[in-house]
Amino acid sequence: MDRPDLELVLAVRQHGSLVMAARALKVAPSAVTKRLAALEARLGLRLFQRTTRRVSPTAEGDTLCERAAQLLRTFDEVEAELRERQAEPSGPIRLAATFGFGRLWVGPALAAFQARHPGIQVQLQLTEQLPDLAVEGFDGAIWLWNAPRERAAEWVSRRLAGNQRVLVAAPNYIERHGAPRTLQDLATHACLVVRENDGGPGQRFDHWRLQRAGDAQVTHVPVTGPLSSNSGELVRDWCIAGHGIMLRSLWDIAPQLASGALVRVLPAFAMPDADIHWLAPYRPQTPRRIRLLVDCLLDAFRKQPWKPVSATSAPPGSRQRR
Repeated sequence: MDRPDLELVLAVRQHGSLVMAARALKVAPSAVTKRLAALEARLGLRLFQRTTRRVSPTAEGDTLCERAAQLLRTFDEVEAELRERQAEPSGPIRLAATFGFGRLWVGPALAAFQARHPGIQVQLQLTEQLPDLAVEGFDGAIWLWNAPRERAAEWVSRRLAGNQRVLVAAPNYIERHGAPRTLQDLATHACLVVRENDGGPGQRFDHWRLQRAGDAQVTHVPVTGPLSSNSGELVRDWCIAGHGIMLRSLWDIAPQLASGALVRVLPAFAMPDADIHWLAPYRPQTPRRIRLLVDCLLDAFRKQPWKPVSATSAPPGSRQRR
């Protein structure tokens, strides 16, 4: 069977008449009759029951029509993709990202992407609340969490890069108060709490979910401290100034770890489920400009440029807090 055969059986089923099918295909009715008879003879099956009033598909005809519709959609998608590849990608892309990661990492990656594809216009909205992507007209989001459970069936999710939230403190805090040696020791330390809106499902600000590398068990550690804020940047400044221990993403504190302004404490532990994801509303065919963008983001982030080559941690000999 070739494409005209598939189009023929679909037209006959849709119109329920050989004459009407011929009119839709812009051929003579006799041509439709002959082609359908030849197709049935070749397959050894009756595809349609004919009466004086209507032509209706048999069970075998219905099966063929369903497969024919799928194949024709595939043909159309392949042709559209090939036509798209011949032209320079163009058009708008509307994206969402969190303020911190969006400013530090997504913004530069998008600027480089747009410079390579000048026909594309990129619109980035920084927000701390994940939008309803389809309803609000977004092509996608670069987010620190996977798709919400209620959207998992409607959205496409792809992991762009790994990320950890780790425990850090300033060297002068460790000198004055010592380094915690166990998770339980955190109860005796000043913990700096970030009260942002991107904490993830079920996240409590006064509990840190920590997991040892290679261990499936997650421990909920209650924390307290004299300072907390909804600004992660402010809490980071407090931490650098030596006011306490902070739980923060590596992407946000990589320069401070590299310079020694911050050091890891309890380096065997980190907060799980903080990876970077691409989230997008499901669509049958993704435009080429979106596919190119996702490839660009994967290339930019796959090596986790925010991950220190060797994360600085509190020296083993740091004294414990009395």
